[in-house]
Amino acid sequence: MTDREKIASDDYIDILSDYSQPEGLDTVVEDYVFQPIDTNLGITYINRTEVEPLSIRNFTYRSIPKVYGLMQMNGGGTFATSFDPTPLLNTGILQAQGEPLNLTGRGVVLGFLDTGIRYDNAVFRNSDGSTRILGIWDQNINDGPLPEGLLYGTEYTREVIDAALQSENPREIVPSYDEDGHGTTLASVAAGSALSGGLRFLGTAPDAEIAVVKLRQAKPHLREFYMLPEDAAAYSESDIIAAIRYLENYAISLVRPLVICIGIGSNMGDHEGHSILAGYLNTIATRRSRAVVLGGGNEGNSAHHYVGYATEGLVETTDNVEIRVGEEKGFIAELWGNIPASHAISIRSPGGEVTDRVDFRARETREFSFVYEKTKIRVEHVLVEQGSGEELIFFRFVDPTPGVWTIQVTVMNGNSRSEGSFHMWLPITAFLQAETYFLRPSPYTTLTEPANVREVITTTYYQDAGNRFAGESGRGFTREGNIKPELCTPGVDIDTILGKSTGSGVATALLSGLCAQFMQWAVVEGNRKWVESRELKNYLIRGAVRAPGMTYPSREWGYGQVNISETFDVIAGV
Repeated sequence: MTDREKIASDDYIDILSDYSQPEGLDTVVEDYVFQPIDTNLGITYINRTEVEPLSIRNFTYRSIPKVYGLMQMNGGGTFATSFDPTPLLNTGILQAQGEPLNLTGRGVVLGFLDTGIRYDNAVFRNSDGSTRILGIWDQNINDGPLPEGLLYGTEYTREVIDAALQSENPREIVPSYDEDGHGTTLASVAAGSALSGGLRFLGTAPDAEIAVVKLRQAKPHLREFYMLPEDAAAYSESDIIAAIRYLENYAISLVRPLVICIGIGSNMGDHEGHSILAGYLNTIATRRSRAVVLGGGNEGNSAHHYVGYATEGLVETTDNVEIRVGEEKGFIAELWGNIPASHAISIRSPGGEVTDRVDFRARETREFSFVYEKTKIRVEHVLVEQGSGEELIFFRFVDPTPGVWTIQVTVMNGNSRSEGSFHMWLPITAFLQAETYFLRPSPYTTLTEPANVREVITTTYYQDAGNRFAGESGRGFTREGNIKPELCTPGVDIDTILGKSTGSGVATALLSGLCAQFMQWAVVEGNRKWVESRELKNYLIRGAVRAPGMTYPSREWGYGQVNISETFDVIAGV
């Protein structure tokens, strides 16, 4: 088997490492492949037969790739014959495209890691019919040229895509295609060309060049570990990290500014931006001429977040966390505690059986079974999780009986914090098979990961009609109370090349194209040559529209509604 075949094979598991190739690995396992990503980051693919089954105890929470889902709530279909420019007007995008600024993303690379792209669509072509796509890396196809520095998938360059577009059957030459439409939707909003005639359309940065990664679906071992529904679109943290490496390589090779649009998210993680993916995004976002844009997801009204508090002055505080479980084959839940408190748990089934209280002093993994339920619950405990430094209790509910399950959480020796003593998250809606939710949820701290990463630009979304915050949008702040999101962007009934669409993804795409406009002015035209995500973010915050009578930063609106024209007014001193 070649290295490429091993990475593609379901018989090899992916393990992340935030350092170079694990020292002495070849003395432990014989059959593996190491994919370097950055100086202190890599992915190891190991033959499953040579390692223990996947678990936090056998590996670590940090090294097991998390899975991420798509951030569009609805959309798709046939594009209408009319185009509504209201979101472009309300964000100042249309004004910045015109005189005197003429900001259309010229000279900037917009990068997408998603479900791929329908490269033959007119909105991704120049006026002469040639492609505006620099390259497509399809992680699913393994019989063509490899991208530089990466060991799997196939890359289709601009020259190959142009040859495909001139042929009678383009997909014989470039078989990569976006069957889902999610990636095409986002790319059209951020970077769609201006269309005239009977079908009118205009993207945010219509002259930007485009680089695309079609992510492969997460491997079976991850889907089994996280107990995902069979039909759920899910993408591995390891493949996302490799995708970012590909996009960064393109920008380096062309010496161009790069804006990365990320329209995927997860409820897994500490919601403080401490995963291996988060660290890599921070690294990219703080490089000159780079911007990373993320949406906060659609989990605001999903009832998938719970926050518990310790009572000041008490040695122990007990909180009954009730979960209404639907017809599920299985699901996970995570409890993140704040130091210095520690946490004990017991579990009550819908039938009334109660487990013994477990305080995890022995740091053991526990598995609970019940006399009157077929359910098994495996609970793994990490006193000091490597990335966050916080306590983690990880639950796997297998064949849960429908009804109300109660996790009794005892907070020991901890004074309460303003942001809560512990937080719990259920999976995002797409990773559940039925309606499963907390009976007493909190709508706050519902930004999906990795939107809590410190240096990236994070947006929630609102509805232009009535200027109303979208209730489904994720909300801040982070688990420790750090300010996220920074901005709020239109995200309801946005015109895309595949029809009107609503969700965090299109808001992220709109803001990404806006950032490409700013990068053109700042870097390409030489006005702020060394700008990166942090500076760009603060320029946009200064120009954000803030309603009178509201307090900012807000959990919903961040520092206000993004408006690039207002940003340039601030820069100009108007």
